[in-house]
Amino acid sequence: MTSTASSTDSRQDPAPHERRPAWQQRLRRFGHTVRPAGPAAGVRERLVPPFSRPGPRLWAALGLSPAFGARVARWSDWGGPLLVTLFAGVLRFWHLGSPKAVIFDETYYAKDAWAIVHRGFEVNWDKNANDLILSTGGHVAVPTDASYVVHPPVGKYVIGLGELMFGFDPFGWRFMTALLGTLSVLLLCRIGRRLFRSTLLGCLAGTLMAVDGLHFVMSRTSLLDGVLMFFVLAAFGCLLADRDRARARLAAALPAGPDGRIRPDAHTADTLRLGLRPWRWAAGLMMGLAIGTKWNGLYILVAFCVMTVLWDVGARRTAGARRPYLAVIRHDLGWAFLATVPVAVITYVWSWAGWIFSPTDGTGGYFRNWAATDGRGSSWSWLFPDWWRSLWHYESEVYKFHVGLSSPHTYQSNPWSWIVDGRPVSYFYESPSPGTAGCPSGAGDKCAREVLALGTPVLWWAACAALVYVLWRWFFRRDWRAGAIACGVAAGYLPWFLYQERTIFFFYAVVFVPFLCLAVTMLAGALLGPPDAPDTRRVAGATGAGVLVLLVVWNFIYFWPLYTGVAIPIDEWRARMWLDTWV
Repeated sequence: MTSTASSTDSRQDPAPHERRPAWQQRLRRFGHTVRPAGPAAGVRERLVPPFSRPGPRLWAALGLSPAFGARVARWSDWGGPLLVTLFAGVLRFWHLGSPKAVIFDETYYAKDAWAIVHRGFEVNWDKNANDLILSTGGHVAVPTDASYVVHPPVGKYVIGLGELMFGFDPFGWRFMTALLGTLSVLLLCRIGRRLFRSTLLGCLAGTLMAVDGLHFVMSRTSLLDGVLMFFVLAAFGCLLADRDRARARLAAALPAGPDGRIRPDAHTADTLRLGLRPWRWAAGLMMGLAIGTKWNGLYILVAFCVMTVLWDVGARRTAGARRPYLAVIRHDLGWAFLATVPVAVITYVWSWAGWIFSPTDGTGGYFRNWAATDGRGSSWSWLFPDWWRSLWHYESEVYKFHVGLSSPHTYQSNPWSWIVDGRPVSYFYESPSPGTAGCPSGAGDKCAREVLALGTPVLWWAACAALVYVLWRWFFRRDWRAGAIACGVAAGYLPWFLYQERTIFFFYAVVFVPFLCLAVTMLAGALLGPPDAPDTRRVAGATGAGVLVLLVVWNFIYFWPLYTGVAIPIDEWRARMWLDTWV
């Protein structure tokens, strides 16, 4: 018979962290932390963390009363993001119609957009169409011969909306991408605020994206990737809002203890139904629009679906669920699937409505009459309508094109180089003589006038370090915010490594630029330190973060001529070619 009293082992019970598995003990040296076992106080704060507010010391230092400071803090929740957005909008709309030219792939998407808003499908244009459009102010007839294109129609409808409002000219076909680029800055400010529970950090994330060169150039060019980025970011924001609302509902359902604080409750956490969750349905719509812009939205859909389900698991575990995965499977997984995948698929198919309802007599969209001609006699004819079989055939041909695309291009690059700005893409270049096209008369030699899709170097190189920090926070500190940022970067970046032999370009990286900015913001927040840190620690951290932000802003200003096509002397242009691969 044994008992505690008769035991010969006089050692005290080991501390809770010492009873952890050996692998957790070993990881502690790298910063791994473990929450204490058992019911924990502050469940409401863990489910729905409060937003941080400036302390009274700040208002006292500024000479403001606490009451007025509180009003300023409330105003800043939206006022701060709107000011950052105004700043981004002024930059993006400044001389938006310059260069007055069809630059890079605008030769495809500007004309496809004009055709699709008039015909419902893309058409073949004459070889000299670009010159004719520019010389006539866009007053050209739209051809009728359908064209074979390899991207879905949503992004072209978006570009075409700007053309309908402002004309078939450079300003018109760049308007909507500039507008979405500006609105994406507002989205990121609000997303960052919700993610970090700090208006300051949210506005910092938006500011960083406002001065990123790649995002800036893509906002001023009528390409599809900027449109894709907007819908992906909007989907992420919807899922983040859904996360907060679901966790707030879960917290509201938990019982309160004698001290008035809510406590974990296994029955509630295991059985509570969280309803239809409209923000998740909105995310499904946004993801459908993203896929309807470019197909790489499919990878992001899968990643975001996994992420939001894991968020539900974490919420139910925090609320006290004994079997959080089983609870999510029973009460959340089915609705999560219905709100995202079918909604995205339906949205994608509906985006082809112009093509679907075009004539089937050979005068409609490309391959529109395939089922009635080459596809006659198919074994699936009895099950699927002709439009569906024609669309499926079209999409299968597009897939073959994408996976087999290997034509060499001067500015193609391997995704390994993207994260360090290895091979930017020149959208426009000309060499005006002194006294012409903005070239200073005293330039001596010729000038260079270029639009270069180059991420702000200091920002991107800082993002490399920030991603290491984010991965550390996610793996060792189990920080869900770091996991969300890593998911956004991975979903937009890693799939391209499957196609390293394909002709691909750096500007595809604009899709995950918002998440790089969030990563740098998270690093800056770590430099600032916690609110209760000593003043010397906070001042040193604020100085370090401020220097980083100022360097990014300076770097954006330095490369401004290369982002906007401003003519500069050739020696100044060479001075900005920091890497040989940028030429």
